[in-house]
Amino acid sequence: MSGKKHYQGHRRRLRERLLRSPRQLAEYEILELLLGHVLLRQDTKPLAKELLHRFGTLNGVFSARTEDLRKVHGFGPALESFWALWRETWARMSEAPLTRREVLESPQAVAQMAIARLGGKTAEEFWVAMVDTKNRLVAWEQVSRGTVDQAPVYVREVLAMALRFEASGLILVHNHPGGGLEPSRKDRELTRRISAAAQALGVRVLDHMIVGDDTHYSFRTEGLLPEQGLSHTFE
Repeated sequence: MSGKKHYQGHRRRLRERLLRSPRQLAEYEILELLLGHVLLRQDTKPLAKELLHRFGTLNGVFSARTEDLRKVHGFGPALESFWALWRETWARMSEAPLTRREVLESPQAVAQMAIARLGGKTAEEFWVAMVDTKNRLVAWEQVSRGTVDQAPVYVREVLAMALRFEASGLILVHNHPGGGLEPSRKDRELTRRISAAAQALGVRVLDHMIVGDDTHYSFRTEGLLPEQGLSHTFE
């Protein structure tokens, strides 16, 4: 009697379909194949379907918080490591404009980078993207990491970072792990203080973004940035 499991032939056929016509695969089949790279001796279709049922889409599955993923039966430590690897890969791919020193024509490029890095995080983090006089990205640095609803930020640390990288402009970024993207009173006050101090040094604050799992809030778009009277802002 053959020791071959029923799912092995199914997985082989899925791989053949992937190579022949990847667009024809359903989302659960794509997830099934990904899970199969970790769970080598297990039928991964039930877990793939359960994950999609819980989180809605592939993006929802991969941006889900770790504690929520742990609640799904069959999602263990090996998959946690794989998810962490995938997220870091996605984050670094999204940070490609930094290595290429691309000109940031709009805040959207920073938003994508920020969502990839911070979406799904369970603690609040504060980051700064720094650009030169031509709006080319020169650095993308973490300022602080805090708790689920706050991250300590000191104005002097942000400005010291800007001076260290000889930045001409700053895009402030932090996440709201709790879900809502509406800026708090503290968020607005911090933005005002950093903008005022930066202006004294001739540094532009181009935006302050709050990111969630797959979306963001822009102070600039909402008209909440203090007027600095400086040119070379985003078009």
